[in-house]
Amino acid sequence: MGEKADVWQGTLSLMVLKTLEVLGPLHGYGIARRIEQTSGNLLSVNYGTLYPALLKLEQEGYIASAWGVSDKNRKAKYYRLTRAGRKQVQKETREWEQATGIVARFLAPAERP
Repeated sequence: MGEKADVWQGTLSLMVLKTLEVLGPLHGYGIARRIEQTSGNLLSVNYGTLYPALLKLEQEGYIASAWGVSDKNRKAKYYRLTRAGRKQVQKETREWEQATGIVARFLAPAERP
């Protein structure tokens, strides 16, 4: 089995927002595990990247946090999507779909006239 790749630059915030949109409030560890599971365990989430991304998303108003208790009865910070975050998920999804569509044109076999 191959080595896991790190999450691609510029995609982590969208993955976090989409995860919270689908699953509701989660703590950082839960977000990381879900991203890895959704990738089929092909991606690895680096906590040194995840927590600054969560802080940035919170400062931008896309997520909010509150302290709670995890399944293992430990204190954990839970993150949830805000109204602005829901709009941002839609915006980033459209932008990502457009960007991947452009790249796909370059990867497709060239048509000959």
